[in-house]
Amino acid sequence: MSRARQPPLVTGISPNEGISWTKVTIRGENLGTGPTDLIGLTICGHNCLLTAEWMSASKIVCRVGQAKNDKGDIIVTTKSGGKGTSTVSFKLLKPEKIGILDQSAVWVDEMNYYDMRTDRNKGIPPLSLRPANPLGIEIDKGRFPQKDLEALFPGMSADFTSENFSAAWYLIENHSTTSFDQLKTAVVNLKKQANKKNEGSLAYVKGGLSTFFEAQDALSAIHQKLEADGTEKVEGSMTQKLENVLNRASNTADTLFQEVLGRKDKADSTRNALNVLQRFKFLFNLPLNIERNIQKGDYDVVINDYEKAKSLFGKTEVQVFKKYYAEVETRIEALRELLLDKLLETPSTLHDQKRYIRYLSDLHAPGDPAWQCIGAQHQWILQLMHNCKESYVKEQKAWRYKAPQQVVFVEKLTKLVVSQLPNFWKLWISYVNGSLFSETAEKSGQMERSKKNARQRQNDFKKMIQEVMHSLVKLIRGALLPFSLREGESRQYGGWEMKSELSGQWLTHVIQTVRLSSESLTALEIPNDMLQIIQDLILDLRVRCIIVTLQHTAEDIKRLAEKEDWVVDNEGLTSLPSQFEQCIIHSLQSLKTVLDCKPGEASVFQQQKTQEDVCQLSIGIMQVFIDCLEQLSTKPDGDIDTAHLSVDVSSPDLFGSIHEDSSLSSEQRLLIALSNCRYLERHTFLNIAEHFEKHGFQGVEKITQVSMESLKELDQRLFEMYIEFKADPIVGSLEPGIYAGYFDWKDCLVPAGVRNYLKEALVNIIAVHAEVFTISKDLVPRVMSRVVEAVSEELSRLMQCVSSFSKNGALQARLEICALRDTVAIYLTPESNSSFKQALEALPQLSSGTDKKLLEELLNKFKSSMHLQLTCFQASSSAMMKT
Repeated sequence: MSRARQPPLVTGISPNEGISWTKVTIRGENLGTGPTDLIGLTICGHNCLLTAEWMSASKIVCRVGQAKNDKGDIIVTTKSGGKGTSTVSFKLLKPEKIGILDQSAVWVDEMNYYDMRTDRNKGIPPLSLRPANPLGIEIDKGRFPQKDLEALFPGMSADFTSENFSAAWYLIENHSTTSFDQLKTAVVNLKKQANKKNEGSLAYVKGGLSTFFEAQDALSAIHQKLEADGTEKVEGSMTQKLENVLNRASNTADTLFQEVLGRKDKADSTRNALNVLQRFKFLFNLPLNIERNIQKGDYDVVINDYEKAKSLFGKTEVQVFKKYYAEVETRIEALRELLLDKLLETPSTLHDQKRYIRYLSDLHAPGDPAWQCIGAQHQWILQLMHNCKESYVKEQKAWRYKAPQQVVFVEKLTKLVVSQLPNFWKLWISYVNGSLFSETAEKSGQMERSKKNARQRQNDFKKMIQEVMHSLVKLIRGALLPFSLREGESRQYGGWEMKSELSGQWLTHVIQTVRLSSESLTALEIPNDMLQIIQDLILDLRVRCIIVTLQHTAEDIKRLAEKEDWVVDNEGLTSLPSQFEQCIIHSLQSLKTVLDCKPGEASVFQQQKTQEDVCQLSIGIMQVFIDCLEQLSTKPDGDIDTAHLSVDVSSPDLFGSIHEDSSLSSEQRLLIALSNCRYLERHTFLNIAEHFEKHGFQGVEKITQVSMESLKELDQRLFEMYIEFKADPIVGSLEPGIYAGYFDWKDCLVPAGVRNYLKEALVNIIAVHAEVFTISKDLVPRVMSRVVEAVSEELSRLMQCVSSFSKNGALQARLEICALRDTVAIYLTPESNSSFKQALEALPQLSSGTDKKLLEELLNKFKSSMHLQLTCFQASSSAMMKT
C-alpha cells in the first residue's frame, strides 16, 4: 500500500558532533506536516522525541540524549511518511572538563537556575577561573597508564586547579613528547599570563579611582571640621564627635543610595522574574494549553507536553514549579477520566478503542483500561442480544410480514453477533500481543506487563466468549427449538408464541444463516472448542429440519388422493405414482443442503435415535401413500369426483370405453389401482430407495422391505376383491346353466354342439379380458389365470358330483370341458390343468372311434363358429401382451 507522502530524509545536522544534551538543528525533506505528525526521532539510536521541536517540514530542533553509540544516523519517523533515512551522521563526544571561558554546546538545566547575586542555590560548585591549557602549547597526551601515574605520585593530581597539583604529573601526562624549545615557549607564556594578572589588578584599581577620590574628599572634610571645632577639647570629646560625624556620613550615604539601590534590586528582581517566565513559559502556559488541546481533541499533543513536563519538573523542589506542575497533574487526571469514559462508551469502533487505550497507557492511568474495555464490550454485546429478542417478542401480535418472525429474529441476532464479535476478538488479540501500546523502546515494559496480564486472564476471556456463544445458541433455541431448553431458561431465552412450527423450507434457511455465522466466527481463528456449541445447535436444527420436512411430506402425500384424475396411459397407469415419486424427490432435494456436511460438522445420522426416527418417518410416508391407494380403490362410486375425468388422447379407442359414461366402476378402479401397485413395486419404490441412499439415509433396506410387504398385501387384497367381483358371477352361472331345461346327464340326446351356458361363460370371461386389457395389458395373464382357475375348479366339482353319465351325457360333458379347456389354454395353470384333468377323469371313457370323431367335429364347429369371440384367447394375443 503506497503512502500519501514520501518517507523523511535527513540531509544535514548542525553541529554534527557534540556531547550529550547538545542542542542540534536537523534539516532535510518531508520531516512531517506538523508537530502531531512527528512520531519518532532517534539520534545514534537514542529516542529524542521528547526534546524535539518541529519547526517546519524541513527543520527540527532537539537535544541529543545519552546514546550508547559513538556515531550513528538521524532517523525521523512520521505518520504520513513512515520511517525515514539519513545521508548524514552525528558523532557523540565524551564530556571533558572545560573552563568558564571555553565555548561549549551544553544544555543548561533550567531547574537549577539560581540568582548569582543572592547565591540562593548553594548546591552548584563555582567553576574554575583558570584557563584549560595554562602552558599555551599543544597538548600531546602520553600513553602512560593512569594506574602507574597514581602509584608514582600518591595523593597528588594532574589537575592544575587542585590543591594537590603535581607539575611533574601534569607534564608527564600532557607533554611527555614535547621538545625543550616548546617547553621554553611555555615558560614565556606563563610569565605573560602572570603579568596580565598583575595588570588586571592595577586596572581594577584604576577603574575605581573616582570612588577612592570621593572617599578621600570625605575624609578631608571630616578633618577640616575637626580643626574648626578647635583642639582645646579633650581627646574623648573629639572621639565622640568623630563617631557622630561618621554616623551622619553613613546615614547620609544610606539616604542618598537607598532609593538607587532599591530600584536596582527591584529591577534585578523584575529582570530575574521575566527571565524565569521566559525560560519556563512552557510550564506556566501548559495548563491552559492542555485545556485547549483537549477541547480540540489533540490528545497526542497533550501527552507529549505532559511527558516533557514530567521529565523536567516531575521532581522539582522549586515551589512555584511544584504549584504549576500540580495544576498540570490535575488536568491530566481529568483527561484520564475523560478518556476512560470515552473508552467505555458503546458503541465505538475498534480504532477508537485502541486509540483511547494507547492514550491512557501513555498517561499511566491506574488499573488496566484495556481489560476494562473488554469487559464493557462483553456486557454490551450480551445486552444487545437480549434487547433484540425482547423487541421481536413484543411485536409478535402485530407481525404482518411474509417471513416468520423467528426467522427474521435469527437473521438479526446472528448479524448482530457477527458484526460485533470480530472487533471484540481483535481487541483481545491486540491486548495479548501488546499492539495496543506504542511500539517504542520506552513502552516495552508496558507491553510485557500487558502480555503477562493477558496470560493471567485467558480463562476469564474464554468464559466471556463462551457466555456470548451460549446466549446466542439459547436465544436461537428459544425461538426455534423451545423443547430443547432446560426448565427455568424459557423465561430468559423463550417467550415466543408457537402457533405453528416452521416448515422445512424456513428451517433450511435458518440453518444456512447459522452456518454463515459460524464460518464468519471461525475465520476469526476463535478456537473450535468455543464454537462447538454452535455446531451442536446446527446439528439439532438439521435433525429437526429433516423430521419436519418428512412430516410435511407425509401430509402432502395424503392430499395426493385429491389430485387423482383416473386418466390412464398406455401402460395402464395414472399420474399418481409419478406424483408420489416427484413429491419424495422434491422433499429429498430440499434437504440436500441440510444433509450435506460442512467443514467441522458431523453427520446428521450419527445418532442411533435419529436414524430410527427418520427410518420410521420414511416408512410412514410410504404407508401413507399405500393407504391413499387403498382409499381410492375401495371408495364407493358415489364418493368419486368424476367432474375432472378425461380420456388420454394417446390411448387406443378402446380406452374410451372407460369413460363413456363419465364414471368408473369399482372394478375399473381396482384394476387401475392394481396397475399402479404393479408399477410401484417394480419401479417407483426402487427409485425412491436409490434416492434415499443417494442422500445418505440409513436403513434404506428396512424402508424398502417394509414398504414392499405392505404394498404386496394391498395388491393381493385388491386382486382378490377384483377376482371376487368378476369370477364369482361366472362360476355361479355354471351350475344353473348346465341343468337349465331339466337337463339330465343320464338321459340326454346326442350332442349337437356346445350348449349356451358355456358360451355365456366364455363371453363373460371375454368381457373380463376386455376390461382388464383396456386398463393394463400386463394384468391380463394374472387376472385371466385366476378366473380360469375358478371356472375350471367349479366345473370339476360339478362333474364329480354327477352320479352317472349316459353315453350321450358323457360325450356332451367331455365336449364342453374340452371346448373350455382348449379355448383358455394360454391361461392354464397347474391348478386349472389339474381341475380339468379331474373333471375329465370323472367321465366315462369314449369307447368307439365314432364318438371320438363326433367329438372332434363338434369341437371344430365350436371353434369355427366362435372364432371372432375367441380371438383374445389365441397365442398371438398372448405374444402381443408379453411384448
